[in-house]
Amino acid sequence: MADIEACERGSTPRSTDARGLALLAKAVPSLLCAAVSLVHVVMNTLLLVEPLLLACVHFASLCVIAPFAVAARRGGPISATIAHISCWTVALATLVVWARQDDFYGRGLQFDTLEMAAVVIVIVGAMELTRRTAGIVVSLIIALFLSYALFWGRYLDGPLGFPGLSIETVLFRSVYTDEGMFGSIAGISASYVFMFVLFGAFLVQSGAGDFILALSRRFSKNFTGGAGFVAVFASAMTGTVSGSAVANTVSTGVVTIPLMKRSGFSPQFAGAVEATASTGGQLMPPVMGAGAFLIASYTQIPYASIVAVSIVPALLFFAAVLVFVRIEAVRAGLKASFDEDEQPFARLLVKQGASFILPIGFLIVMMVLGFTPVYAAGAAILVIIASSWLTERKMGWRQILRALESGARNAVLTGIVLVSIGLVVNVISMTGVGTTFSMFILEWSSGSLLLALLLVAIASLVLGVGLPVTASYVVLATLCAPAIAQIASLDLVSQMLTGNDLPGNARALLMLAAPGTDFAALSPAEAREVTANLPPEIVSQLVPALLTSQQQILFLLAAHLAIFWLSQDSNVTPPVCLTAFAGAAIALAPPMRTGVIAWKLAKGIYIVPLLFFFTPILSGTLAGAVWGGLVGLFAILALAISLEGFFERPVPLLMRISAGALGIALMLLEDPAVRLGAMALLAVSVCWLIVASRRELRPIEG
Repeated sequence: MADIEACERGSTPRSTDARGLALLAKAVPSLLCAAVSLVHVVMNTLLLVEPLLLACVHFASLCVIAPFAVAARRGGPISATIAHISCWTVALATLVVWARQDDFYGRGLQFDTLEMAAVVIVIVGAMELTRRTAGIVVSLIIALFLSYALFWGRYLDGPLGFPGLSIETVLFRSVYTDEGMFGSIAGISASYVFMFVLFGAFLVQSGAGDFILALSRRFSKNFTGGAGFVAVFASAMTGTVSGSAVANTVSTGVVTIPLMKRSGFSPQFAGAVEATASTGGQLMPPVMGAGAFLIASYTQIPYASIVAVSIVPALLFFAAVLVFVRIEAVRAGLKASFDEDEQPFARLLVKQGASFILPIGFLIVMMVLGFTPVYAAGAAILVIIASSWLTERKMGWRQILRALESGARNAVLTGIVLVSIGLVVNVISMTGVGTTFSMFILEWSSGSLLLALLLVAIASLVLGVGLPVTASYVVLATLCAPAIAQIASLDLVSQMLTGNDLPGNARALLMLAAPGTDFAALSPAEAREVTANLPPEIVSQLVPALLTSQQQILFLLAAHLAIFWLSQDSNVTPPVCLTAFAGAAIALAPPMRTGVIAWKLAKGIYIVPLLFFFTPILSGTLAGAVWGGLVGLFAILALAISLEGFFERPVPLLMRISAGALGIALMLLEDPAVRLGAMALLAVSVCWLIVASRRELRPIEG
C-alpha cells in the first residue's frame, strides 16, 4: 500500500524510504532535547539525587545536545560528525568522573590512568564547548586562570605571586569540590536555571508571549510614544520568565521594533529601546537571568526574599526607560495612538490571559507557601498545560514536545558557561586571588563606596566584552562582593564612631587600633579616615561588634545586587553590546549608533545600585521600599532632564544644571529633609515645564 501511494505521488519506494530517513534524522534532535528536559524534571521534582550526580548528568546531557542547539553549523558532514563524537566523548568522560569518585577517594585522592584521562577530557571539552557557544574569550580566561594556578603565578612578585599547585591537585579541585565545575554553581544551573528556562519555554508555547504583546499594546495606546511603551512593558513581562536579554530582544523585538518605526521613532532609537528594555528583563523577578538563584547561593539569603526586594528596583529601571521614551516621543512630535484596532481588555483576558496569569500566579503562591522554587516551577509547568485549554491555543502533545525541546536548547548556552566558569571560581578560591583582589579594591577606593562601585563598573564592562552577563557576575561577585560589603559596613561604622554609645568591646578594639583618640569629638571626615586605616584583624572584629547581623546581611545583599546590576552594562555599552546589536539587526539600523543610544537609555543600571546603599530600598519593609523607590524615581527624572535638556519642551541651561544637582543630591545625601526639599524643587520645575509647554501649544486668538 505504501509503495502504491508512493508511485501515485510520483515517487519510488526507495525515495520514500529516503524521505522517511530524512524525517527521522530531523526528529532525533528534537527527541534528544525533549528527553534532556524530561530527565531534568524528574531529577528535580521526583527523585532525591546527590549533588555531584545532578551536576554531572546536567553537563553530560547538555554536551549531547550542544551540536544541535548551537546556532547554524559550519562545515560539512565530516565536521558535524566530529563535533558529535567529541561531545559524546566529553559526556561519557563526565559520567566516568561521577562513577569513579568512590574509587578515587578510596585510594587517598590518587587518580588512576582512566580517571586522569576522564578529568582532562572534561576540562578541555568544557573549554571547547564554551568556545563554541559563548566565544573564545571565555575559554581564554579559563586557560589563563588554570595556568596561573599551575605555573606562571610563581613568576609574579607581590600579592599576586603564587607558588603553584601540582596538576593532580588542580584536577581534583576542578571536579570534586564545591567551588569546581560540578559544585554549587553547576547545581544552580541544573536545578533553578534549567527549570525556570523550561517554564518560560512552556509559557511561550502556550501563547503567553502573544498575550504579553497584546496586553502591552492595549495599555500603551493612549500614551504619547505608546509604541515605545509597548516595547518596555512587553520586555518587562517577558523578563519575568526569560533568562536571556538577547532572546528577549529577538522574541519581542520582531513585533515592537517595526511598531515603533511605524509610529515615527527612528530605527536606531527603536532598536535601542527594545535592547534596553530587554536588558531590564534580566533584572525583573522572579528569574532575573539566573541572578536571583546565584545571589541566594552566595549570600544564603532565601530566594523569595531576594525576589521580593528586587521588584521595586526593577520597576525603577523600566521607569527610567519610559522617561526617555516619553522625552523622545514629545520631542519628535509623535501621536498617542495606534492605527490598528485593539480588542477590549476583558475579551483579551478571556481569550489569552489564562495562559500567562494563572501559571505566574500559581508560581508565586507556591513560593509564598514555602515550596522550593524548583518544585514550584515544575508544578507551574503542569498548570501552564492545563490553563492553555482555557484559551484558543490548547497545548497538545506536539506543543508539549516543542516546549520540552525549546527549554533544553535555550538552557545549553547558560548551562555550559556556568559549569565551565566553575573552573575560574575554583582557581580564585584555592589561590586566594579573591582575597587579594578585595584588598586591592579596598586600597584603590580609599574606603570610598562610590569609587569602589566605579571600579566594579569598569571591571564589569571589561569582563562583559568576552563573558556572558551571568558569568561576569559570578567572577566579579567572587572577587569584589566581600570588599564592597566591607566598605559599606565601614561607612556605617564611621558614622557610629562619632557617638558616645559605643559598646565596651568595640571601644576597646578602637583604643587598640588608635590609642588616645577621642572618638566622640571626631568629625565625619576624621571618622572615615580612622576606619579606612584600621587593620584588617581589627575590622573583622569591629564590624560584628557594632552592626547587627541583619545589617551585615543587608550590606552583603546590596553588594551582590549592585554587582549583578552593573554586570548588565555589557549588553548595551559599545563597543561590544550584543543585545543592542540584535535590536539594530531587527531595526535595520547602524549597530554602533544603536548601542550608544541604548547605553544612554540604560542609565538606571548605574543609578539604581547607588540606591541599594544610600536608601532603605532593600530593607525588606514596605515603607523602606516605597521611600527608596520614590527617591529613585525623582532622581531618575532629574538626571533625565539634565542629560536630555528636554521635558515637554526645551529646558533652559540653568534648569538643566540644577536638575542634575538635584538628582545627585537625591541619590547620595541621606538626610530626609534634604531629599524632600530636592523633590519639592524638582516637582515645581516639572510643573513649570508642563505649563510652559501647554502655553506654547495653545493657538493664538485673533
